[in-house]
Amino acid sequence: MKKYFILFLLCLLPTALKAEINPDCTYNGIPLYGRVKIVEHFADFRVKAVFFLPDLRVQQVSSFANSCGRWQLVDSFPDFTVQFVDVLPDFTIQFVESFPGIG
Repeated sequence: MKKYFILFLLCLLPTALKAEINPDCTYNGIPLYGRVKIVEHFADFRVKAVFFLPDLRVQQVSSFANSCGRWQLVDSFPDFTVQFVDVLPDFTIQFVESFPGIG
């Protein structure tokens, strides 16, 4: 019985450590809008793209990435970096054409 309880707690650990996106559209003190670079390693955030129930709805823009969820994808001078993963993301995103923001 004790072994199963410990296994249950280990399964809950990743969700217990998962931080939430703040109402002011920040995560760990970094605003979730602006110039974003997609990288393979050592990213500021690990994200997973989903189709339903995202933590953040993201709209790709070519300029004026100045409000929650508006990302301008760049190759240099980013505000933050993102790595796409399938397991253990910091938060999930959904790409949208309109109405970006906290999901």
